[in-house]
This record gives sequence, structure tokens and C-alpha cells, in this order.
Amino acid sequence: MGTTLLFLTSGLFLGWSLGANDAANVWGTAVGTRMVKFKQAALVCSIFIILGAVVSGAGASHTLGKLGAIGTLAGAFTVALSAALSVYWMTKLALPVSTTQAIVGAILGWNLFSGTAINGKALLKVIGTWVFSPVLTALFAFILYFIVTAFMKKVKIHLIRLDGYTRALLLIAGAFGSYSLGANNIGNVMGVFIKSAESAFPSFSFGSLYTFSGVQQLFLLGGIAIAVGVFTYSKRVMMTVGTSIYQLSPITAFIVVLSSSIVLFLFASQGLKAFLVGHHLPSFPLVPVSSSQSIVGGVIGIGLAKGGRNLNLGILGRISLGWIATPVIGAVVAFFALFVVQNVFGQVVF
Repeated sequence: MGTTLLFLTSGLFLGWSLGANDAANVWGTAVGTRMVKFKQAALVCSIFIILGAVVSGAGASHTLGKLGAIGTLAGAFTVALSAALSVYWMTKLALPVSTTQAIVGAILGWNLFSGTAINGKALLKVIGTWVFSPVLTALFAFILYFIVTAFMKKVKIHLIRLDGYTRALLLIAGAFGSYSLGANNIGNVMGVFIKSAESAFPSFSFGSLYTFSGVQQLFLLGGIAIAVGVFTYSKRVMMTVGTSIYQLSPITAFIVVLSSSIVLFLFASQGLKAFLVGHHLPSFPLVPVSSSQSIVGGVIGIGLAKGGRNLNLGILGRISLGWIATPVIGAVVAFFALFVVQNVFGQVVF
């Protein structure tokens, strides 16, 4: 058990990095518009990320297992550490990068090092979401902007009351977004450990009411690590997302957060997928999607709805460059780190 926890430290570091970076995707617009205080956002975010990870985190984690079934703790440790370092470097630059891209890049680095064939179908499914999720969020934000604008014109609300309603809506949307973030992205943090560490966390039951599985215990640890990252290091990136790309009003901030939260939930909900499949309807794949790309897509959707004026193309260019560089950095770092861990420290990584 002690060895397992030691190897899990890289996953916890990756969770911390995700919280430090990706909390901005849910709360950056609310904090950037000063409608919600940072400490309040961090508290609500932490609670609902942990709930999302434990209650609904299993769905999206299986796709990463198909991309690379890492069967040793040392290999999982090295892959998670490589992804965490990639995200940490980008966070130091105050750029909202994709933890999904970092872990996928690191897994591909493990595949190349171990000579394991890459599951092309799983890889295409993940990469497809990197394009589809920001476009879908932009579409939701674009449509919601006109719906909300029409509603506001029809229902005239006093400015003071509107301010109170908006703060409440931002908190509700942020809580939903945090839950969706935990449910969708805990697979990025702990997915590589499921195969090798599941046996170290035996299930236990609370009578006949509830069974707390080993995977849920693993996800609980990851969720706590994400929460620590939110509290300790997320404020800088929140301000980048909330103020630098496009100047958002409180109402448009709510629309962006809600749009992104819906998209994250669509790609994480096993219940929704089962319902759609059961009624012979098209369903969304259960894939860890990039909350960074999703939220930026929402901000762009608002910008386009307002005529495309004042979009900061320079910041968008830097963020896009980070999205391209992150999986490449993750793969390269993982490949060399695996070499060191295997040949210098004598650990079996595959």
C-alpha cells in the first residue's frame, strides 16, 4: 500500500496542476468580472469537483485506458508525472492549456517507448473532441446569447435585483461546471492508474445502502488534489481567461460558463449516454474533453454573437500555440522520463 501511494504522487501532482489551471475554465469569467470572489469560487469549485469525480468520474476514464493500458505502477507514475510537468510549465506562463492533451501526449510517449500499438480508433475519438468541443461550446454560447438577450429585453428587471440574480446564476453555473469538470477530467488525473492500482483500494460497503469502490477511492484522492490546486495556484489563469481574451459582462460570463458546463457534462454522463442509446438516438462518446478549449470556444461564441469586435487575437494565438505544443511536450517528456526510470532506477515501466 505504501509503494502504491508513493507512485500515486505523480497523479496527485497532475491533479494539483489540473486544479491550478482548469478551474479558470469554469470560474475565470465570474472572477474576472468581479461578480464572484476568488475564495468563494475556490470553495464551491473544490466541493463540486470532488463530488463529480467520485460520483460520475468512471465514464470518461475508460477511453484513456483503451489508448494505453499501462499495467505497471512505475509506468503510470512516469506518464502522469510527464503530463503534470507539461501542464505546470504552461500554468507558469498563465496559459489555460489542456490537461487532456498533456496526458494523451504522455500516453503516446509510453506507447512509443514500450512498442505498444496505438489504438487509432480511440486516438481519433479523443482528437475529434479537441475540435468538436470548442465548436459546440461556441455554438451553445452563440445561441444562448440571443435567447438571454431577448429575455432580458422582454422582462425588465431592476439593476440591483439583476445584479443579485446574476451572482446567483454564476454560482449555480460554476457549481454545475465544477461537477462536470470533476466527472470528465478525473480520468486525465487517475485514469492511467486504474489498471495497476485498483487492487490496492478494496471496496467497502456502508451496510446495504452504498458501496464505495476502489476506483471511487482513487478518484477521491485525485479530486482532493485538484481542489488543492484550485486554492493554491489558480488565480492567475482565472484572470487570463476572465479578462484577457474578451471583456465579458456578468451576463455573458454566465452564458460562457453554462455553455462549457453543458458540453463537459455531455461527454461525461453515463446516464445520458445510456438513455440516448436505449432510445436508439445518437450519443456523445464518453471522452475526457478539454475544458480549456471548451471555455475558450464559449468566449469566442460570445464575441462572434456581438459582431466579432474586441476579440484579443494575440492571446488566442498564444493559447492555440499552447494547445499544439502541450501533447508534443507531454510525449517527448514521457519518452525520456520512461527511459530514465527504467534504465537508471531499474523500474519496470511496461
